[in-house]
Amino acid sequence: VRAEKVLLREMNLEVAEGSFVAIVGPNGSGKTTLLKTLLGLADPFDGQIDVMGEDARLFDPRVRASKVAWLPQKDFTAEPMAVLDFVMTARYRFRESREDSVAATRAALKQVRLEAFEKRLVSTLSGGECQRVSAACLLAQESPILLADEPGNHLDPGQQLKIYTLLGEQWRAGKTVVCVTHDVNLLRHVGDAAACKSVRIVGLRDGAQAFEASLTDPQLGSHLSRIFDVIFTDLGPPDLPHFAVSAREAP
Repeated sequence: VRAEKVLLREMNLEVAEGSFVAIVGPNGSGKTTLLKTLLGLADPFDGQIDVMGEDARLFDPRVRASKVAWLPQKDFTAEPMAVLDFVMTARYRFRESREDSVAATRAALKQVRLEAFEKRLVSTLSGGECQRVSAACLLAQESPILLADEPGNHLDPGQQLKIYTLLGEQWRAGKTVVCVTHDVNLLRHVGDAAACKSVRIVGLRDGAQAFEASLTDPQLGSHLSRIFDVIFTDLGPPDLPHFAVSAREAP
């Protein structure tokens, strides 16, 4: 049975291996649906989703996990699990000893600066701490493609910078990153000005692709102003934008 509302339509998005693509758009524009479709968790009525040359809908869970890791907006358990055990579950695709699993998990926790939290129960953590644990899960899965849905969610400004810096490090190490974000300015932290020229921005509005531009495209502010219906003014240096946002004047 077809749904009454079309969430995404006429999408034609190609993400090259080793690229960084940011998805932006107003609430309800289809950003999370797009990520779930890329994961094969949402089955489109028409068209096909290919991941590394294969139909994503045909992957079993372990095969999917070997290709794509996902950091969702909200993904936590109220179960009283220790942080170490929780992050270890992200490695379910591996046939490995517990010793190897623990070592890899501790390495992931160290990357998000939570190595001291491994015995804490996830049910006792703050929202920001939970988000960092989810980021550790993303890393522990060791997949070549990383999908991050608002990775700075619940984080204070300092931690937001760190999570985007971490994504940038993964990208520059060869991972493919697709990141949904509401704050384009945070993308400045995924690399230096030269690297940021390669960051692609895909704008969605009302379930359709509205534009595609690089992070350093001089027209990016105009594109963002149009889809968000506010004014984006670039205050940054010529080689890397930094936007201030203001309301449009009433007619």
